[in-house]
Amino acid sequence: MTAHPPTADRMRHDISRGLSGDKVNHPDPAAAPLGTDDEAAGHPPSSDELRIAAATALSTPPKKGTSGVVSFYVAILIAIAVVVLGVLTLR
Repeated sequence: MTAHPPTADRMRHDISRGLSGDKVNHPDPAAAPLGTDDEAAGHPPSSDELRIAAATALSTPPKKGTSGVVSFYVAILIAIAVVVLGVLTLR
């Protein structure tokens, strides 16, 4: 987690930078940025809720490796298997 005080905007920024471990360092445009719904409803999150959310969302270290490439090849193999099975069942 960063040294900055937890705010919804800070968490969104850290998540977009890839610090949550589940996405790459790239901005994520959102129609309703994190925290907007709560504020619009008149119930912005308390500092304790933000602290807990930041600790939870940013507790996973960023992943390293080429899991995206492996997933791509697995998807290709599954697609080929589905086509082959489809052709065999039509005979």
